[in-house]
Amino acid sequence: YAISYHYAKTNQLTLPTIRDDIESISAAINQTDIQANDADDNGAINAFISYRQLLTQIPVALADQISQAMQLLRWQADTQFCSRCGAAVCAADSGERAMVCSVCRLRQYPRVQPCVITAITRPNPKSGEMQILLAHHHRYGQTTLPLQYGLIAGFVEVGESLEHAVVREVFEEVGIRLSDIRYVSSQPWPFPSNLMLGFRASYDSGDLVLQEDELSHADFFDLSNLPKIPFKGSIAYDLIAQIAEEQGVTLA
Repeated sequence: YAISYHYAKTNQLTLPTIRDDIESISAAINQTDIQANDADDNGAINAFISYRQLLTQIPVALADQISQAMQLLRWQADTQFCSRCGAAVCAADSGERAMVCSVCRLRQYPRVQPCVITAITRPNPKSGEMQILLAHHHRYGQTTLPLQYGLIAGFVEVGESLEHAVVREVFEEVGIRLSDIRYVSSQPWPFPSNLMLGFRASYDSGDLVLQEDELSHADFFDLSNLPKIPFKGSIAYDLIAQIAEEQGVTLA
């Protein structure tokens, strides 16, 4: 959220109208996220909806616009003072997206944090069916089943190539080596300002050894028997779906 729904209600901010009929959005968002008192006198629903929930229901171009807006709002909120001299900054009047120091004139631009995310596959050693490596992260904060699993991902470090970041992150988190690393696609991700760079790779060697402060479980799963995976619209889902389609498997 750019600002929280609770904050908006508390400070009596005008909320945007999402839809006129609460029943028509039940397929798009979780009904529990909208309460009866969120409706105005005309019955219109006013609420801030999670970007993750809207992502599967809106066109990609609109999702990218919302992502950009969220990132710019957060950047402006976080960039109030000059990182060089500490003086106050203001928005550039030249039309470019920059915050300019009122004293030393240093220009600060929105940051983009590149992250690699990798779908790693191998044939099942017994059946030959294609498998994909999935991991359950502590950051999911889940305590009830079914647990959600995702792909191995991490930030690109300074002076590091994307391919090296893939190799390093995978070895750090699960202790295996890769081959046939190849770029697939990207997705802007406003949590807080990431650019997700999607890769595919093949398992080469090594036993799974988990980075326990990051992961609680990881394993290779048959494509026909996957656990709960990230939602449609995320790059993680798209990478998994691409592999499944190639193998003639339909995801639930």
